[in-house]
Amino acid sequence: MIIPQEVKSILSELKKHGHEAYVVGGCVRDILMDKTPVDWDVTTNAHPEEIQKIFPDSFYENTFGTVGIKIGDDPHNPEQIIEVTTYRIESGYSDKRHPDKIEFADKLEDDLKRRDFTINALALRMESGKWKVENPEEYEIVDLFGGQEDLKNKLVRAVGEPSNRFNEDALRMMRAVRLATVLLFEVEPRTAEAIKKQSKSLSEIAQERIRDELVKIINSPRGMQGIELLRQLGLLEFIIPELLEGYGVGQNKHHIYSVWEHNLRALQYTADKNYSFEVRMASLLHDVGKPRSKRGDGQDSTFYAHEIIGGKMTAQIME
Repeated sequence: MIIPQEVKSILSELKKHGHEAYVVGGCVRDILMDKTPVDWDVTTNAHPEEIQKIFPDSFYENTFGTVGIKIGDDPHNPEQIIEVTTYRIESGYSDKRHPDKIEFADKLEDDLKRRDFTINALALRMESGKWKVENPEEYEIVDLFGGQEDLKNKLVRAVGEPSNRFNEDALRMMRAVRLATVLLFEVEPRTAEAIKKQSKSLSEIAQERIRDELVKIINSPRGMQGIELLRQLGLLEFIIPELLEGYGVGQNKHHIYSVWEHNLRALQYTADKNYSFEVRMASLLHDVGKPRSKRGDGQDSTFYAHEIIGGKMTAQIME
């Protein structure tokens, strides 16, 4: 594990000015899974105005204590921005998305316990001067909620009480499915049960946010399993209800799969071929109109074959 130079500089500067500094969240999860993080996030006890004094070229992104530090020339490219966020405590989520009240916190623990899933509530502190990690003694993992154990067991588990986490942001229910799909994990039973009970809350989430998660699910190698999990947890009804209409609906007798399974298998074929999102989405929806337009089950397969080949039916087809 090698911490990028830009991240190293940010952590070093914060520490040099007397502040705590950790890399946090999904990048720590990826490190522990021997993956190269796409995004790097830093958390600190320094307040936004203190961060900006240390990094004059930074910008205050929002009201949630996040400062964006440029590491490239394009400020609109997320890969050229590292977000540094002050420890914070959040409370009250009347819109099931944004906290009604935010307070900066002094302890890392307060910040970690507001996060969504245990595998994302991990922080990593490097020992002084040790930026190329070769031994466990060279870094400290802060894991207050069993995230490392859940990584080992391949579980997506909510931090604390699952219903509280999903009341705070209903999109987290869909994010649980996305993480399970992409990481080849399972959703922990209590977390899954809470999603089933609160699935209707997804209807209160902006469609563009739902779209972003759906695109990631469909673009994953296990898109079929992801869509099926959305159905099992009661979320698909609030995403693509027309697709759900095909569940349990048979096709003409020459088909061996229901409309639902046929659509999902078509999606999986395009995933196996690594086709574009557009092709994957088209395959998933290609028979979405069948449940409403279906008229009976059609003819038996032998007679259907007879019509197709002009009556020249072989003994093998007859059998």
